[in-house]
Amino acid sequence: MCRIAGIISPNPDGLYSRVKAMCDVMKHGGPDDEGIYLDSERGICLGNRRLAVQDLSRAGHQPMQAGDNSLWITFNGEIYNYKELRSELRELGHYFNSDTDTEVILKAYQHWGTSSFARLNGMFAFALVDHSTQKTFLLRDAGGIKPLYYSLHNEGLVFASEVKAFKKSGIVFSSDEHWKIYLLALGHIPEPYTTLKSVLSLPKGHLLTFNNKTHTGHIRKIFSYSYSSRIIEKAEAVAKVQEQLKLAVKSHLIADAEIGVFLSGGLDSSIVTLLANEFQGRQLNTLSIDLEETDYSEKKYQQLISRQTEGHHSDYRINYQDFKANFGEILTAMDQPSTDGINSWFVSKCAQESGLKAVLSGLGADELFGGYPSFRRTSTIKALKKLPKNVLRSAGKHPDLKYKRLFYLSYDNPLGEYLFSRGFFTPQTIADILDADVWQIDQLLQNYPVDLQFDSLNGGNRASWLELNLYMQNQLLKDVDYMSMSHGIEVRVPFLDRDLVQLVLSIDPAIKFSGLQPKSLLIDAFKYLLPEKIYKRPKMGFSFPFQEWMRTHQVVSDPAIYGNKTSAKLINRFNTDRLHWSSAFALYHVETGKW
Repeated sequence: MCRIAGIISPNPDGLYSRVKAMCDVMKHGGPDDEGIYLDSERGICLGNRRLAVQDLSRAGHQPMQAGDNSLWITFNGEIYNYKELRSELRELGHYFNSDTDTEVILKAYQHWGTSSFARLNGMFAFALVDHSTQKTFLLRDAGGIKPLYYSLHNEGLVFASEVKAFKKSGIVFSSDEHWKIYLLALGHIPEPYTTLKSVLSLPKGHLLTFNNKTHTGHIRKIFSYSYSSRIIEKAEAVAKVQEQLKLAVKSHLIADAEIGVFLSGGLDSSIVTLLANEFQGRQLNTLSIDLEETDYSEKKYQQLISRQTEGHHSDYRINYQDFKANFGEILTAMDQPSTDGINSWFVSKCAQESGLKAVLSGLGADELFGGYPSFRRTSTIKALKKLPKNVLRSAGKHPDLKYKRLFYLSYDNPLGEYLFSRGFFTPQTIADILDADVWQIDQLLQNYPVDLQFDSLNGGNRASWLELNLYMQNQLLKDVDYMSMSHGIEVRVPFLDRDLVQLVLSIDPAIKFSGLQPKSLLIDAFKYLLPEKIYKRPKMGFSFPFQEWMRTHQVVSDPAIYGNKTSAKLINRFNTDRLHWSSAFALYHVETGKW
């Protein structure tokens, strides 16, 4: 796991120092090693900050070369099937100098060319330079687990793992004036957009091919998931989910550095923990966070699972003083403004203190198996959308913020359904906060580009698509990545293993989302492993008492710091428990505007 950066430019002046500056600002994500490759004649410079998890020796140094320096790569991530690919390549006559997955990517490309990219199963983002074809390839994994940002402009190509690195590239990037609108509507900035104009996120499963000679590039999709109802028998679905998740957890535990599992006490992390225990036994490391506020404590559930494991378990306790003392560092760790991720920062801090380099998480199970309330709203949304648009749009004038969101169901695009379920403020309120034109805000949100695949989906699959491609993709994965890497911790997500995701998406929704309990199929698959109190407990999610903490912390809750009257009124609502803390956090980001 690493942080990567690079510039390919017709102007080679200062390339080394510029790329080094980009890497230095991301040092937290790669504390173990650094490397820069410069070809000043061709105007190519690649940088890498390494977090050593596989092959901890110098043989894993990056950027890495092959083919007598004709191929160079800077790589961030993990390839979980790299051992199988390496064995296959050895039989085809290739030799290896390291035990890294990075070298496997290079040798696979040597043998199969760009067709090798679709064979990679993992979480990754990389740039590969091929001097023989004068091309550079940027690739991001099928699930968009690892970030990769790029900019194509007059000076060529600039790329990095974090948006903040672009500010160190020697190129002036202006602020994108729309980021505040997206944040106030969604609680995050959706891909492909960022806070910087012309700096975009490479779509997941896509390949950017850049011609190093003509300085032109194009993007194409090389992998995407598809929904189907191929599996129609519940027994088959249960058996295959069991098998595939076991394989995913086993492959995600491969590491030469210390690795563990975050045990929250919820269903998903409990399953991952108990499966990991089957493979690692006494070598297993687990960690949990408990909260001093007893209403939020999950200690009794954490103990239920930790007592069933054979390895070492670490407990950490967090309170308001910890939140207050670390609030500034948490904000600094954010690569992009977000209304979430604070809990991930604390988990990663504790993992680092435990001496771990990588941690497995249960992220992705709710989105795949139906763990959110949105899965139970699909029929309601379908009925509400039949109302006349003028009726839905008039809801925007309702005094209750919850009912105001009905306005968004007047949109014809999928974003409207998402904003109804998870949105923050409506266009009129956003316009009042920003002193902006409400029509322009409305048009921006209505015209947000979304994959047409969504239109063919119904019921639970429709909700799953929204949660996977909007909430998880734009918020959870980004937050987990930069918060964990700020502590030099790699977070692995076995529920998002490529083969497991494709399997779950091929299960008939009538089986996948049946039952009175959320995630009933997942429960049925692992009921044999879990204590009854875990799968029968009410869902809490991994929640901190942020409503109370942020209200107490005057840096956020003092209305006097908000220059806009609407924002100040909304903060007053927050202080009387009539506005959710995440919405208040969005107002705080807009007010401070450090981005």
